[in-house]
Formats: sequence, structure tokens, C-alpha cells
Amino acid sequence: MSPSPTKHSQDCGTAPAELGTADTGRTYCLRTGGTLRLSLDGTAARPWTPVKAEGASLEATNSGIVLRPGDASAAFRAVSAGTVRLTSSRPLCATQPHRMSCKGLQEWTVTVRVTRP
Repeated sequence: MSPSPTKHSQDCGTAPAELGTADTGRTYCLRTGGTLRLSLDGTAARPWTPVKAEGASLEATNSGIVLRPGDASAAFRAVSAGTVRLTSSRPLCATQPHRMSCKGLQEWTVTVRVTRP
């Protein structure tokens, strides 16, 4: 079992076993060798985009989760010290033919600081 995300400084929080929609805007610390999982519950009408990782400190790994239409799931292993920004988005409103729609997006972002053990 790999180490779980842990608290290392005042600006890093201890991550839950799995990150979700409510974790947006937060910063978490993770030691190298640790694993971080996330699951964003969406719908077919308001789907989440695949999670993107900006930075080289996390490596994508198998999330091992079956997705329902509209969900986004990801798992990452901490491979080197550094900072990574995880992002996803989904439409604020469902699009329906012949109906008024909005073009707004719900953004999801989490910052992960990877540290050495």
C-alpha cells in the first residue's frame, strides 16, 4: 500500500482517500511514492472533461474505477518533488435541442505539492 497524502506545511492540507468535487480550490501535499485518486460525479447532460495534470511530479496510473456517463476519474502516483495543478470542467447547464442554453463552465482545480519523504 502506498503512502497516503499527508500534511507537510500550513498551506498544504491532508487529502481524503479520494478527492471529489468539493475539494476544488484546495492544495494538498503528497510524498513521492504516494498515490492520489479522484472522482468527479457528473451526468450525461453535464459531463466532466478528463482530468488534466499540469506539471511533471505526478504520473497517471490506473484508477481501477468503472465510470458512469459524465463522470471523471483519475489516479496519480507521485514520482518527483514539485507542484502539479489538476483540472477539469463541465457545463453549468445541460444542453437540450431547441432550448435556451448557457455557455458557462464549472471549473474544478486542485494543487498538489509533491515532497520527498
